[in-house]
Amino acid sequence: MATTYSISDLAKEFDLTTRAMRFYEDMGLLQPTRTGPGGRIRVYSGRDRTRLKLTLRAKRLGLSLTEAKDIIEMYDSPRDTGPQMRRFLDVLAAHRQQVEDQMADLQANLDEIKAHQREVRALLAKLDKKGGK
Repeated sequence: MATTYSISDLAKEFDLTTRAMRFYEDMGLLQPTRTGPGGRIRVYSGRDRTRLKLTLRAKRLGLSLTEAKDIIEMYDSPRDTGPQMRRFLDVLAAHRQQVEDQMADLQANLDEIKAHQREVRALLAKLDKKGGK
C-alpha cells in the first residue's frame, strides 16, 4: 500500500503551517484526495510530498509559486524532457539575471554606505583633533 500523509504530517515535516499547505493546494501545487464527512480530511500522496518538496526548493531559489508550478507540471507531463529542460533553463536564466541585478544594486548601496562611513570618520577625526565633542 502506498504511503499517505495528513496535512499535519507534511506541515510538521517541512516546518509549514497548515494554512500554507492549503494555500499551495489552492494554487494547484498539491492535489490531495478528500475523505471523511463532507470531504474535510485531506490525504496527501507520495506524489504530493514530492511536489511540496520541489515547491519549497523552487521558493528557496527565489522562483515564484507560478514558476514553480509550471516547472513541476512539466515534469509531471509525459512530454519529451528536452523542451522541459530548456524551459527550466530559461526560467533559471531569467531568475539568475534578476538576482544578479539585485546584487549589483545591493553592492552599490553598500559602497555608498562605506563612503559615508569614511566621510563621517574623517570628520570625527578632525573634530577630535580640534578638541570637539
